[in-house]
Amino acid sequence: MLIDLHTHSTASDGTDTPAELVRHAAASGVGVIAVTDHDTTAGWEPALAARPPGLTVVTGAEFSCEHWTDGRRVGLHLLGYLFDPDDDALRSARAELRRNRLDRGRRMVENMAADGIPISWEQVSELAAGGPVGRPHLGRALVQSGVVPDVDAAFRDLLTSRRPYYVRKVDLDVFRAIELIRGAGGLAVFAHPQARRRGPVLADDVVAAMKDAGMVGLEVDHPDQDADDRAHAARLAADLDLIPTGSSDYHGTNKTTPIAACSTDAAAYERLLALPTARRPAGP
Repeated sequence: MLIDLHTHSTASDGTDTPAELVRHAAASGVGVIAVTDHDTTAGWEPALAARPPGLTVVTGAEFSCEHWTDGRRVGLHLLGYLFDPDDDALRSARAELRRNRLDRGRRMVENMAADGIPISWEQVSELAAGGPVGRPHLGRALVQSGVVPDVDAAFRDLLTSRRPYYVRKVDLDVFRAIELIRGAGGLAVFAHPQARRRGPVLADDVVAAMKDAGMVGLEVDHPDQDADDRAHAARLAADLDLIPTGSSDYHGTNKTTPIAACSTDAAAYERLLALPTARRPAGP
């Protein structure tokens, strides 16, 4: 059984609607899928309503976080699974993250438009369809306008932090995020912890401190982590007794990675399910 614990829908920056996402997962032979849109739970209800027979849906979200050490910022993402979506503290934090994403996206569009690049906030807003705005929406707008051939080129040539159009997000302190996820009855897992191609990664001692703060897992198998990265993450998970997960980080056509390109071992999934949570997965 394929278990993919990290996917995105149009509720954030994927291109499949939540209903399309779960149907696509089932058609691809996936038995368990986690819906983990950025900083929102808006995809949960439509995904659960459209769940095909035989598919288990794990509700979750991916939280934008940061950690500062020795004056240096490291951006990172936490996956939160099976938390109470009505928890006041976590709901407030999600709303603030979405507001920050909106402001950041608007400022990046303004920066590019001021330099003569044909992109508009109206385009981006339509593509985001009321959900959290992410750089993939800007990338799709640039493709629409004929500026770049595809979203990958948009990220490489215009949306990277190395270009003057880039605006940094305001993110949650990672230890605060762990506290909020735990407080809402959820499970915190560090997403793509060794994805060096994305930028700086956290030192192992910080990951150990995150575990001590209540984080339960480490995403070991991920498309943005090469063989050495995965080996390092696997050793770290074993040393810290963290649950090793794997997933595709599927975004539909915004990325070339297919659903379940990486997956979670059944024994690791059972370890997650054995932990107390506010919600339980929906399915067989």
